[in-house]
Amino acid sequence: MNNTIASLNIFSQIAEKIIEGQEEIIGPLAVEQARKVPGLSVNWEKHEVTIQGDQKQVIDQLIRRYGRIFGPASIEVCKNAAKQIAPQVPSAQLPEALY
Repeated sequence: MNNTIASLNIFSQIAEKIIEGQEEIIGPLAVEQARKVPGLSVNWEKHEVTIQGDQKQVIDQLIRRYGRIFGPASIEVCKNAAKQIAPQVPSAQLPEALY
């Protein structure tokens, strides 16, 4: 598996963990909001999340969407949800919203 495919999988995993974390707090609204993020495809029945385009930007948009709607605590939920996977991503490729 090349690095591009591996990083795509990691970013999809990060997005999935973020959506799961939000879902624990706000329920189905988390999935509804994730589906509104350009470049993010969510098949939540199968827990499949795919990213088209700039994966870093898509993750940032997902986190910012939750933050705009649900406030700063929501951003912390995103960071906590992604913290186990984020170390696998080189810091230069890590979405800014996860800092």
